[in-house]
Amino acid sequence: MPNNPDVQPGDNVETMKARAASKGFSFPYLFDDGQEIYPQYGATKTPHVYLLQKTKKGNVVKYIGAIDDNYKDVEDINIKYVEEAIDALMNGKEIKETKTRAIGCSIKV
Repeated sequence: MPNNPDVQPGDNVETMKARAASKGFSFPYLFDDGQEIYPQYGATKTPHVYLLQKTKKGNVVKYIGAIDDNYKDVEDINIKYVEEAIDALMNGKEIKETKTRAIGCSIKV
């Protein structure tokens, strides 16, 4: 989470951890303290997902963008961009969509 809690007080670490728990997130939910990481990868929105592949030369962005093609209704999702990218990466295949338009709120700096 890249937002500055001084600018957006509701986005402090404790509140975000509680939200992640209430949503049942089963993945690590990280805070970009000092807002140093998100600009390195080009994130502009929350959520703005980037999938990294660890290489000998460092992390490489393999996908950046939206989680899926329908942020309004989980029942109407047709393409799960992140899931498909992870599956391709884990199976040594080419990722079909490497960049999509992230939909969300702007990052508060």
